[in-house]
Amino acid sequence: MTSHTQHPITAPPAAPVRETTGHLLLRGWCIFVLAGGLAGTGWLMVLGTVGTGVAVFGSALLSLVLWVILRPPVQWRRLPWFAVGYVVLATLSLFWSHWPGASALTLAVLVSTTVLGFFVASVLTWREIVRALASALKWILALSLLFELWVSLIWQGPILPQFVRPDGGVDDPIVLWSRDNLSDGGRIQGLFGNSNALAYVALLGMVVFAIRFAARAPRRVLLAGWFALAVFLFVRAGSATAYLAAAMTVVVLVTVLLMRTTRRPGERTRFYVLYAVVAIGGLAGLWYARDAIFAILGRSSDLTGRESIWAAVAARAAERPVWGWGFSSPWVPTEPAFDRWIVDHGQTVMQAHNMWLDVFLQLGAVGVAVMALTYLAFIWRSWFFAIDRPRWDLVADRPYSPLTLLPTLVAAQLLVQGLAESTPLLNWGWMLLVLLAFKIKQAPLVGRGPTEQRLVGEQGERLTSP
Repeated sequence: MTSHTQHPITAPPAAPVRETTGHLLLRGWCIFVLAGGLAGTGWLMVLGTVGTGVAVFGSALLSLVLWVILRPPVQWRRLPWFAVGYVVLATLSLFWSHWPGASALTLAVLVSTTVLGFFVASVLTWREIVRALASALKWILALSLLFELWVSLIWQGPILPQFVRPDGGVDDPIVLWSRDNLSDGGRIQGLFGNSNALAYVALLGMVVFAIRFAARAPRRVLLAGWFALAVFLFVRAGSATAYLAAAMTVVVLVTVLLMRTTRRPGERTRFYVLYAVVAIGGLAGLWYARDAIFAILGRSSDLTGRESIWAAVAARAAERPVWGWGFSSPWVPTEPAFDRWIVDHGQTVMQAHNMWLDVFLQLGAVGVAVMALTYLAFIWRSWFFAIDRPRWDLVADRPYSPLTLLPTLVAAQLLVQGLAESTPLLNWGWMLLVLLAFKIKQAPLVGRGPTEQRLVGEQGERLTSP
């Protein structure tokens, strides 16, 4: 029989801390929000343009209402101001935009995505964010595999968006939602209708699942299974730029782990010099050996026609080099200025396939400067968030948390992705940028800060700081 002392200074035993039903529902909503951002073009494939708009704006509106009702503790002076400045600049571009309709429509998406990122960061702790992101990735990756299986086994053939069967052949496979390649060894596209998008989300899944595994999350065997699924989808997507992003992610991870072994300030200086030499040499080697590298990866050295797209975008951007032509991410294909402007595989191109060129086209050199400062601030804070030992008092030997690796690894992935895609400017790329940048400024230590001061029940442990 269990008993406890009646001594007045001894507290009676208490049950482990549990999450309230309301907080469970809130975390479930955050998982849906993150999964919606990760799904990206998958919404268009299933619901079309109107349905996607309703889902995006409806999610943002409901999250804003919940934010007002819950009123989580937020230090409003500690916002990621450069990211906010980019949104403000995009809004101001309505006054000089060459395509005001497209600017207004895509600006609404940008603001909605920003609100969703801020909302999740303010209502969840660091551990909950990583946990919710892992759950969202599980849904997206599992549904992508199930969708490809359904196409292969039940639909038995290629499929167009919104579950339409092609009437005979198609002019170009690029219009297909799925090419039914799961069983023949070809590149698969998952829910996204795009192999590159699937590869990048799978890479993010590998990062998040590995961090959860290292943090000793429960059910680690299942986590290893999810990691294996992410690897499988990453390989089957076959994206050359995603392979480069994975290589950069590994380099950054190794660098951070080495930096964590230093004991004296001078050791870091030597490491920084070494990394700079390796980085410059590595980039030079990649550039001069790009033909051989892309041949190994099965891609052309011009990244499947991207160089011609970059040339056309740069030529138009140079006509308005300071303030640009007006915000529009992505390019709205029904806008006359974009319709049939750049055509690839018979389809109107909806992005510059380079984040920096896209910003230069839309917001000019001013926009590029603001975006560069946004990434510089994010990289700077996430880097020291990862390599500095947690300390808020005289104790200087607290262990590192694997959770602090997430922002800097996401930054590495987005930077490489931005060289060949414009997707870091929207969907989950922009959402995670503002979410993680906001969270680092609000809570620079895991378990400490206004947005961390709450009891949550993961394995019945108290996650607030001691």
